Amino acid sequence: MGILDVIFVRGKHVCPWWLCKSFDNPLRRLFQDPEKILEPHIKAGFTVIDVGPGMGYFTIPLLRLVGSGGKVVALDIQKRMLDALRQRAERAGLSGNLITHLGKPGDPAMPNDADFILIFWMIHEVPDQQAFLADLKDCLRAGGRMLIVEPRLHVSTAKFKSTLDAAERVGLTLADRPGISLSRSALFTKD
Repeated sequence: MGILDVIFVRGKHVCPWWLCKSFDNPLRRLFQDPEKILEPHIKAGFTVIDVGPGMGYFTIPLLRLVGSGGKVVALDIQKRMLDALRQRAERAGLSGNLITHLGKPGDPAMPNDADFILIFWMIHEVPDQQAFLADLKDCLRAGGRMLIVEPRLHVSTAKFKSTLDAAERVGLTLADRPGISLSRSALFTKD
């Protein structure tokens, strides 16, 4: 492990619930506006899966974008994250089309017809990315899209390439490399 690995907390861990509060702040909107990032990919009525949603930085805007005819499934392994997200959605008047799911992508209760999956700054925490991505691919409808975004300072170019390779090995097709501030990103489609 090198000095940059220590400084940028690279290694195996799951982001603790209390740290996610620092990700969800008004200053972040100056360089990562959720609506600008998501609008090109989301339509009203979509079914969206937000993987590792934290306390809802992207989930709340996703709920607005899918509208009353769509739904957002927030998938996390930490109950405290989902509880905080549910409270935020209720305060925003958007909890009606939010489904919180405590578990993993391969669980039977997960949809198999999602139009879009968002994996923002979290897949580096997954030990077996290929199996994880295979389970998520099964949640997508044909033609569905998956946006994978990782923090540039936390995830090296080589590690991100490894993630992209895993996505292609499970049968996803790289469609675009959208520019997202402070991040490495890739948009995949399911054929």
